Amino acid sequence: MSSKGVQKFNFRAILLKTQLYRIFWTSIYYSFLEGYMNPFLRKLSQPQIRERILREKLSEPLHMILFSLFAGIFGSFETKVYFDLVVRPHNAFCLLEAARNAHRRGYKSFTAIEFGVANGAGLINMAKIAEQVTRATGIGIELVGFDNAVGMPPCLDYRDHPELYQPHDFPMQNYEGLLAQLPPTAKLILGNVSETTAEYLKTVRPECPIGYVVLDVDYYSSSVAALKVFDGASELYLPETLMYLDDISTEFHNPWQGEYLAVNEFNEEHAMRKICPYNMLREKRLFKGATWIGQVYFLHVLDHILKSSHVNRKSVILGNPYLDLPSAG
Repeated sequence: MSSKGVQKFNFRAILLKTQLYRIFWTSIYYSFLEGYMNPFLRKLSQPQIRERILREKLSEPLHMILFSLFAGIFGSFETKVYFDLVVRPHNAFCLLEAARNAHRRGYKSFTAIEFGVANGAGLINMAKIAEQVTRATGIGIELVGFDNAVGMPPCLDYRDHPELYQPHDFPMQNYEGLLAQLPPTAKLILGNVSETTAEYLKTVRPECPIGYVVLDVDYYSSSVAALKVFDGASELYLPETLMYLDDISTEFHNPWQGEYLAVNEFNEEHAMRKICPYNMLREKRLFKGATWIGQVYFLHVLDHILKSSHVNRKSVILGNPYLDLPSAG
């Protein structure tokens, strides 16, 4: 090949690389711009959010960060959930997991609840994620938010963490604006949760059982009231109902106060309903240092018919390569 031909070949290769780099960095730029305009990502101005990202993400190996970059630009919704790239990854994981559980159990829809709506960022986030989960799985999701709209009530006693929370914290400042942001599949229930939960249970339909509950009411007393949502008939829940306990993540939360205490008492008082951490979840996640992983729990509805009957399937046979026996079932 002549030197002129070599130069021509190299020029084309360089031009191709330049175009690929341009496409790559343009994609990054517009992805960043879209993210910057997202109101949730403005939380990056908060020091505690920046510290958490540094601790959870930048401590990961460089190749995992690079994989995340490509997943964020080119990946499907489910891929982004796997890489913790959806805003409020606990909601993304739990809603997607609940949809998969519902599908596996033969349901076409389920209900997701948030106790403690405040100004509604969490509920709007759940609504946006629910739309993507439905598109990805075909499972419908109805949303319900509970709040008293005026902020935290007076503390009961030391069990309510008065050193951390106080009356009138977290009020709902724009009810009409929040309502306008929610889809038709979502609703707000306002009032004292100890009074509204029992009435709400009367409206839950077995064909759309409760499958995910966010407990974000801070106090022990409010958590006790919210957990009464699990006192209904077994068919009103997925057999394994996902939960996210928001207020157990600091060094000051403990088994004798707050949500921890409410959950422990719930387990003591209910023989056939038990709340426990999602077993082995941290080992199953790609980014294992995320704080939210330790806040995901399950309600096991032990008296659910699907918990107390055999699955209609073939028997499982374990293979043995040493005896040339194949697996089956």
